[in-house]
Amino acid sequence: MKSEIKYIELKSGYSDDGPAWIGRVEFSKSGQTVYFNGRAFRGNGHGSCYELETGEHYWITGIKKNGQNRHWAGNGKIMIDREIVDEYLALIGLSAIDLSKFELTDIGKTDKQKFVAVENSSIYEWNGPKKDYEDFEGLSVEEIRTVIDDLRWREMHTRPNNGKKSISVKLLDAEKLFEELQSKY
Repeated sequence: MKSEIKYIELKSGYSDDGPAWIGRVEFSKSGQTVYFNGRAFRGNGHGSCYELETGEHYWITGIKKNGQNRHWAGNGKIMIDREIVDEYLALIGLSAIDLSKFELTDIGKTDKQKFVAVENSSIYEWNGPKKDYEDFEGLSVEEIRTVIDDLRWREMHTRPNNGKKSISVKLLDAEKLFEELQSKY
């Protein structure tokens, strides 16, 4: 299985300040599933991905040579797997880790067999946990923001003849409600 050092950041519920890691990911044979730290993500490891079990939205990208992996508006230390520090430093051309920006950690291995059924399905058969979002009633502003992130990803990764229009309509409804809720606060 192909592996690479990547930047991984949780986006659901955090915007640009989510927990972030730099570590070695592995790819499935198809390249559509990314394995990292006991989790599997649907995506190709070059942008927006979804964690298969929870449906949470992550950003997974290559390492930037200038060391500026986190979004310019984001804050917080990036956890880096202590096993790849030397390789990471060689990639970016530095001799030491800046401990004001990074925290050394141990990142667990992933049992890829746990995700075999998902791995062998078509990317178009799996669009994350089945969430219909029939009713947004009673959701908080933060929950609506998470729903919007999910619907945007689903809209982007759904073929037109597989329900894309209904996802787009729900997304518009969620964005409208989000604006209304924000104007109240």
